[in-house]
Amino acid sequence: MEWIWYFYLYSFLGFLLELIYARAVGARKLDRKCHFFLPVCPVYGLGGTAIALLPDFIARSPLLLFFASAALASGAEYGTALFYEKVWRVSFWDYHSLPANLQGRICLPFALIWGVLGLGLRYGVQPPMAALVNRFPDGLLLPLTLLFLVDFALTGHVLRSNGTTESLRWYRE
Repeated sequence: MEWIWYFYLYSFLGFLLELIYARAVGARKLDRKCHFFLPVCPVYGLGGTAIALLPDFIARSPLLLFFASAALASGAEYGTALFYEKVWRVSFWDYHSLPANLQGRICLPFALIWGVLGLGLRYGVQPPMAALVNRFPDGLLLPLTLLFLVDFALTGHVLRSNGTTESLRWYRE
């Protein structure tokens, strides 16, 4: 069950990272979150969990970890973008203007960033995260999962109905 906790926690940390990034670069859309009610970005949950669960022989080698993190996070990003486009009919990001992009869903510059973030995740964030997850009460996982599933369903409904990510804004201009 701990991998489910990692997914939720890394989804939340990803939301915070997106918020900081959007403000740092002066993005027009100040909250780049990827869900409706909950402050989470599931693409980070998928990528972060995959990196956290890499075998130790990969984690012991910074070079292997860098490339594995870049590949796993980019794979999560590509798959999530495809899901958003095909199922919910929206796009949260577009890398067409960046070099070495694949259908605008992933690109080399962000793959390199994911590799660096993977090093930080595995060497800095994951050890205290594992200790934290072990302290969570077992009874908390089911209600949180139900909340996440309701949020997922509402998000899907709103995005498919409106056809735009603008419907997820937390602020007014």
